[in-house]
Amino acid sequence: MYKVLCCLILIGSPIFASSLKITIDGTAQGQIEIDLFEEVAPLHVAQILKLAEQGQYDKVVFHRVIEGFMAQTGDVEYGNSKDFSKRRVGTGGSDLPDLKEEFNDRKHTKGTCSMARSSSPDSANSQFFICFDDSSFLDGQYTVWGQVVEGMEFVDKIKLGSRTDNGSVDDPDVMKKVSVGAAKKPKKAAKEK
Repeated sequence: MYKVLCCLILIGSPIFASSLKITIDGTAQGQIEIDLFEEVAPLHVAQILKLAEQGQYDKVVFHRVIEGFMAQTGDVEYGNSKDFSKRRVGTGGSDLPDLKEEFNDRKHTKGTCSMARSSSPDSANSQFFICFDDSSFLDGQYTVWGQVVEGMEFVDKIKLGSRTDNGSVDDPDVMKKVSVGAAKKPKKAAKEK
């Protein structure tokens, strides 16, 4: 009985939560922390981590944002805010190879992070999207690689795109920095004496 109880306690404990995280920092709204699902999408998680570590996601815009659906970003080729090309953004990727699909049982719900791709299932590279709401019609067709665990209220405030131009955004919000690891919590002010 003791062994069974110990196993149940361990299974429900937070040590089984994802140990890998990224933090999107410096959007106009605030920090967004994402747990990574390396157990179901190891190749995609590895690529996201590599791009974040190399700083390739820094200063990349949310170029396609559709109300009630999702916010898309990650075009490191044409989506950098320094030389942002509204005409070409969404068509680029990184210098890393495209990835073979890792479709899994994770659902597209509020805060789900999933890879964008072309019509080919094996074309995901650097672009990804964060779901604003349930988007179960995408389940099993796009690789889910993470989940927002902190800062979803900031995702909800990302500047929306045009309803008539497939979510294209004029003057889009920017990911100023994407870091590997958990968000740094702001320090509390010292109590006055």
